[in-house]
Amino acid sequence: MWSVAESEGIPAQLPVSSPPPWPATVRATLWWHRATEEAIALGGPDSNINITVAMVVDYLDSPVGPYREILASPVLRRPGGGRGVMPRLSVPFIAVDSAASVHGGREHWHLPKVLADFTGDVLEGAGASGPHWLVETQSEGRGPSFPIKGGLGFAQPVVDGLQVASSKMTGRARYAKVTVLAEGPTLTGWLKPGTHHGLQIVSGTMETGMARTISS
Repeated sequence: MWSVAESEGIPAQLPVSSPPPWPATVRATLWWHRATEEAIALGGPDSNINITVAMVVDYLDSPVGPYREILASPVLRRPGGGRGVMPRLSVPFIAVDSAASVHGGREHWHLPKVLADFTGDVLEGAGASGPHWLVETQSEGRGPSFPIKGGLGFAQPVVDGLQVASSKMTGRARYAKVTVLAEGPTLTGWLKPGTHHGLQIVSGTMETGMARTISS
C-alpha cells in the first residue's frame, strides 16, 4: 500500500467495517500550499499539479461512529485519463482515532490509515500525533460562511493502476488562515510549516462511495 513512514504500523487485528457508501456529518479545516521538491518527488512522475492539500476532520457520525482524522496529499493528480473532471488527492499519510476507520480506509479505499492521538478542535487549535510524528494546526476563520456543494476525489496508486473514489459534500464553509507545524520522518520535508490559505467546513454532510481501479 502506497504510504510514507508516518503511515506505518497498524494493529494486528482490526474490527471489520461496513462497505461503502459511507455517509457522515463533518466539520473540518483544510489548507493548501505550493508543493516542495520532496512532495513532487513523492508524487511520482505522473502528470500532477504541484499543490499540497491537507486537512483535519471531525466526523460527528459515520458508519463506524464518530472519529477524527488528518490527511495530506503531496500533489494533486490532474483530471482526465479516467480520473474525472476534477483534480484528485493521492494520500500517503492519513491517521484517525478509530480502529474501525483504519480498517475501512485500508480495505475499501486503499488509504493507508493508522491510529493516532488527537487534541483540540478542528476549527480552532488542533493536534494529531503518532509515535514519531506531530501535526498542529491553528485555524482562524474569516468572514461569513457561505453554502458549498461539491466533493473530493481520491486516486490511490495500486499495482495495476489507480484506485479512484469520490466523496460528495454539501454544507457551509468560510475562508480561513491556517497556521501549521509538522514534524516527522517525511512530513518535515513536504508538509510546510507556516500560515497558509485554507477553508473551514463549519457544517456539512458527505458520502464517500465505492472505489474502482483504472489504468494509470
